[in-house]
Amino acid sequence: MIPCSDPRAQYLSHKEEIRSAMDKVLEGGRYVLGQEVAAFETEFAAYIGVRHAVGVANGTDALHLALTALGVGPGDEVITVSHTAVATAAAVRLTGAVPVFADIERDFFTLDPVRVEAAITPRTKAIIAVHLYGQSADLDALAKLARSRGLKLIEDCAQCHGARLGERRLGSIGDIGCFSFYPTKNLGAIGDGGMAVTDDPELAGRLRLHREYGWSERYVSAVDGWNSRLDEIQAAVLRIKLKSLDRDNARRAHLAGIYTEGLQASGLVLPVTRPGATHVYHLYVIRTAHRDAMQKFLTGRGVNTLIHYPMPIHMQPAYRAKASPQRLPQTETAALEVLSLPMYPELEEKSAREVIAAVKEFLATGPGQGALHD
Repeated sequence: MIPCSDPRAQYLSHKEEIRSAMDKVLEGGRYVLGQEVAAFETEFAAYIGVRHAVGVANGTDALHLALTALGVGPGDEVITVSHTAVATAAAVRLTGAVPVFADIERDFFTLDPVRVEAAITPRTKAIIAVHLYGQSADLDALAKLARSRGLKLIEDCAQCHGARLGERRLGSIGDIGCFSFYPTKNLGAIGDGGMAVTDDPELAGRLRLHREYGWSERYVSAVDGWNSRLDEIQAAVLRIKLKSLDRDNARRAHLAGIYTEGLQASGLVLPVTRPGATHVYHLYVIRTAHRDAMQKFLTGRGVNTLIHYPMPIHMQPAYRAKASPQRLPQTETAALEVLSLPMYPELEEKSAREVIAAVKEFLATGPGQGALHD
């Protein structure tokens, strides 16, 4: 079986360095908020191109902390997408605010600025732009809109480590950028981890206060806070992987090129890159009206695929009753059509070509030969 992602393969490719780094932490005896976290925060901030980075327990916490640091709370509304991991909306709910869902752009699966503007009300406090599958949302338009309406802009960068818009890394453009280091990410830990980055020293101070009980000094809480700390061992692992992130992203782009070349005449809708942006292919997502049949066929041919995401958040039981009234036709159609093909740096070209062959076999024999919804 060709897996859709394979974090174990990346561990094995860095095994000796990772084991050595973990041993160093274990022997050092400082396991929480020690030298490894401090060093990784400095290195990651420099990589993204901001002055401050705050390591936290996971990507959901990074978003929750960011919203809290920006003053979002009960009675506020936060506009974001429904076509994303539920973590994005869950973080909004954790503050007591209400997630308001706007539709996506068909080509890029990211927030449509026109639909965002239509969703703004007097209660709107912030926008969360999710950079989905490995490339940027329309940040130029969203940042301009946020400034003109006095709103805060958060970047959800869980799937875009290392990607750029123009000359700037994603995460450095909004008020705060939020990253997940879940094991399957482009920069993945061996467990959970997250980071919030900002160029604003005041926001960085708030982020640090809230991640550890609101402590301004040990055992003294200046503000409400909670426990969300990046572990020393995970920071040590991430420091090693950060050194090869650009190389790994280049490998992903190379594999994406193989997929695109092999499938360009297939009739499927293939990924496109936003003008002026770079794509780091956290996922290689195709579209077909016969997605479920294709996925079943590929499984039978030894190709594991995933759906990102099969049910929009606004249609899920926990969110349906309070979802915003805007129609989301692009979101709902995407949920029926998207399919993620295997993508990770250690994927062999031979395996990628086997995936292409299996897709073409389905299209030659399957229903509709890959025809899409209008």
